[in-house]
Amino acid sequence: MRNLVSFVCLFLIFAAVELSAQSNLIEKLLKDNPDKFGEVLSNIDSFEVQIIYTQINRDKNNFPSFRTYKYRVNPKNYFYAASTVKLPTALMALEKLNSLKIKGLDKYTPLRIDSARAPQIKVTADTSSESGLPTIANYIKKIFLVSDNDAYCRLYEFVGQKELNEGLHKKGYKNVKITNRYTGGFNSERNRYTNPFTFYNGDKIIYSQPEQYNSGNYSFDLNGLIKGIGYWDSKDSLINGPYDFSAKNFVSLENLTEILKTVLFPEIRKAKTRFNLTKDDYRFLYKYMSMLPKESKHPGYDTTHYDSYVKYFLFGDSKKPIPENFRIFNKVGLAYGYLTDIAYIVDFENKVEFMLSATIHVNKDQIYNDGIYEYDKIGMPFLSNLGKVIYEYDKARPKKFLPNLSKFKFDY
Repeated sequence: MRNLVSFVCLFLIFAAVELSAQSNLIEKLLKDNPDKFGEVLSNIDSFEVQIIYTQINRDKNNFPSFRTYKYRVNPKNYFYAASTVKLPTALMALEKLNSLKIKGLDKYTPLRIDSARAPQIKVTADTSSESGLPTIANYIKKIFLVSDNDAYCRLYEFVGQKELNEGLHKKGYKNVKITNRYTGGFNSERNRYTNPFTFYNGDKIIYSQPEQYNSGNYSFDLNGLIKGIGYWDSKDSLINGPYDFSAKNFVSLENLTEILKTVLFPEIRKAKTRFNLTKDDYRFLYKYMSMLPKESKHPGYDTTHYDSYVKYFLFGDSKKPIPENFRIFNKVGLAYGYLTDIAYIVDFENKVEFMLSATIHVNKDQIYNDGIYEYDKIGMPFLSNLGKVIYEYDKARPKKFLPNLSKFKFDY
């Protein structure tokens, strides 16, 4: 019995040391660069910073293993996930197509979206696609290329609120609540209803999906759901009182990181926790997750969508071209003063790869919906510099085997 107690004590001590090391590495890197992070560190609580840095180590067969470092990460602390929820929504849309197992139905199949009730919107055409018709594939492209809100709404409607949330929960991603479109006119009840869909080929209907309704509720015991001292409401009136985020979307930083890891490295997961994706789905996701707006023809984008438009780490504080040896496979979010990036960063020239996830909150006046946030002054420089510091650290650390990164190389 005494030996057992001693063993448990030693285990707890080593676990505590490991947790301390996880936090201390990132904290040390931040404190070693006061010119880059001093302002945020001086008032760290108000900025609600959370960071996850994941080292990737390869064996002789190129199989990956991971070591994760965390700083101020707490799944109980609410932050507004914004457009990062588009990543799991896109994955669940592809999974649904594959799970239906219908001949002729895939991400490239043309579709029509009906409206069963207000304020739902019909969709019969998509001028941004090569064919001029809406497809799941083109919606996913737009989500990753420029974080298109309408594209996200269509995928949300196809998957359905119930299947989207409960499907992710079954895979082990428990800190997920995606119950809102990103468009006006929808309250919590209206968001439970999702539009009818029809997939077709010429005159032939391949699959029809009626309107769906979700009666389930997803509530979490979270800290910081009530924020600020005021907000502008939908009638453009200033409300002098805190803003309630309890009905908003939520995904923890850890869950977002693990979802991205599962897509990039499915070989490390058990089958039940993977997404049901085809080989073509994986290649498609990797390509458009890392593609720059200027490299896309359908949809096409002008120069207002610069290289770092949705790439915050390393390059988010500049509109200059991203060097060709870098590719970033990621999903960002920006709203209500929150900036978040969930990324796998690759430097092909120097054989560097790592994952980095972070969120920061910049809302000095504590008023929401006023359009006054310190994105450019504080938020974007913080994430960009964080990416640079972590990149230099990872580049310099010794690795027994350099990675073969050919899996992530594409002709754009």
